Amino acid sequence: MLTDNKSYNVYCDESCHLENDHEKVMTLGAIWCPAEVKKDMFSRIRGIKEKHGLPKDFEIKWTKVSPAKVEFYKEMLNFFFNEPHLHFRAVVIKDKDKLDHSKFRNQDHDVWYYKMFFCLLNVIFEPHSRYRIYLDKKDTRSGEKIKKLHDVLCNSKYDFSKEIIENVQSVHSHEIELLQLADLLIGAVGYANRALKTSRAKLELVSLIRDRSGYSLSSTTLLKEEKVNLFFWRPKEGDENAEWF
Repeated sequence: MLTDNKSYNVYCDESCHLENDHEKVMTLGAIWCPAEVKKDMFSRIRGIKEKHGLPKDFEIKWTKVSPAKVEFYKEMLNFFFNEPHLHFRAVVIKDKDKLDHSKFRNQDHDVWYYKMFFCLLNVIFEPHSRYRIYLDKKDTRSGEKIKKLHDVLCNSKYDFSKEIIENVQSVHSHEIELLQLADLLIGAVGYANRALKTSRAKLELVSLIRDRSGYSLSSTTLLKEEKVNLFFWRPKEGDENAEWF
């Protein structure tokens, strides 16, 4: 989506990804920016935290949105929209409860989960740029699948020497501000697609994103959209033999 020779950092998170969490809508998302500006992005986000009387290590999370902090979260979203170096893409699965992994050879929910990360990330990459991907660490068993995800992403781009996709690793979100910002945007997109109205503060943030992006957040955007890029995934009939991993 971005054609140049730069190095990019890509920060990924997800919402409602567990198989039996009784949630129909699952959202995966990624924020990316040139690696050369990441320290400046982190510093400016910490500055916004301090401006609102929050400690530098306060973790930005959708689940923490409240009326008392809504102005802080609005400023965080406006920071994202005003900063040309920051880009966001999300994949939304609206009927996760209807998935039947038994129709696919060698697939369980964990394998499908990484297929969705492939779907999220594959369109971001350009052949003349380099990428380092950071996923929020969920458990102690993710190392092997992350290595497999790295291999599949590289193979899809004929990047067998890993010169384009240099690294995929898990990290702790509380240490990385842009991963926290990804959590905020993912949470808002998921909230909008669950048609929830449980929080006035969250509804205000969803409305702000709709206004600033120009999108309803309820349908797929153009593939080349670079600020807020959305893809609504649905399983295709007749793909029982598809193998991604």
